[in-house]
Amino acid sequence: MKRIVVLGAGRVGAAMARDLASEFQVEVVDQNQDFLDLLRGEGIPGRRADLSAPEAVQAVVAQADVVVGAVPGFMGFRTMRAVLEAGRDIVDISFYEEDPFGLEDVARNRIALMDCGVAPGCGNMILGHLERELDRVDRWDCLVGGLPVVRTWPFEYKAGFSPIDVLEEYTRPARFVEHGRLVTRPALSDPELVDFPGVGTLESFNTDGLRSLIRTSDAPFRKEKTLRYPGHIEKMRMLREMGLFSKEPVEVKGHPVVPLDLTTRLLFPLWQMGEGEEDFTVMRVIVEGASQGQPRRFVYDLLDRFDAATGTTSMARTTGYTCTAAVRAVAQGRFNRRGISPPEFLGREGCWPFIRGELAQRGVLFTEAASG
Repeated sequence: MKRIVVLGAGRVGAAMARDLASEFQVEVVDQNQDFLDLLRGEGIPGRRADLSAPEAVQAVVAQADVVVGAVPGFMGFRTMRAVLEAGRDIVDISFYEEDPFGLEDVARNRIALMDCGVAPGCGNMILGHLERELDRVDRWDCLVGGLPVVRTWPFEYKAGFSPIDVLEEYTRPARFVEHGRLVTRPALSDPELVDFPGVGTLESFNTDGLRSLIRTSDAPFRKEKTLRYPGHIEKMRMLREMGLFSKEPVEVKGHPVVPLDLTTRLLFPLWQMGEGEEDFTVMRVIVEGASQGQPRRFVYDLLDRFDAATGTTSMARTTGYTCTAAVRAVAQGRFNRRGISPPEFLGREGCWPFIRGELAQRGVLFTEAASG
């Protein structure tokens, strides 16, 4: 039985720990003792540690066979580096800003899977899988969002994962590829209304979700957009343009104040999902290309909902179970590529049917429609 260390015991980290504990020896590490006590009550051991310190990370992963990274994005890069410097394999979901390929120097002899959530994650795997199956891929489009079932004024939004990572989506310039060229647009730009069965009309907008696909794919058109209830974009743009997402201090009554710190202090309590509050995840991936000289088009749809039986949010299910499926792919020897590997590499190595099957066993179901 392999020993798995999960770094982070929040909603997603806890869901992954529970899922893996049925098959592996699991230990969870977090600074929040309440999170650890909750899992300990379910028979999953934990250890308290400050994961912002690389030496603490290296100490807690020293005996791990595989490490699962589930820390907030601003900690993700240095945490992943610390794990790799400790000589451990890692499967990570952190949405960090830094270039993951900057870790190649310490990842040469280790398995280092990054961005193994629902998005980025599953959409990348689908693209990698179809790049393997088709003669040519021309276009990849991904629409994805996690939302509360009940729309509550004023934001009509609750964060199913780290709220600070949500704000990063609203501030980082959005990069995508058109006609083979990299295009950069402001986050929250190019709003479009899209209808989804079982959900209704949602609003899509540009975010910086393309990430590794900028580098690893040759498809001349590549774009990811985030989904929210209509009207959310304008509220976030207003806060951003006021400077409330800025990290640069401003003077207030003689004291320096970081606007983002104030915003997070006031905003995050409004974005916290309450106990038993239901959410859903909606995703659509469209891939167009050609096989044997004929055009082909594939549409993958996902609509996943809160699991009332276990109290697990949909975002924790879709993100966490994708990651645990990738952990199992590593543990079973299905994926053993050394170095930094974005999730599309799982698809290219033939792992998407396995990942999709693992998700289906847990009720996370992708439908597929093909034409051409």
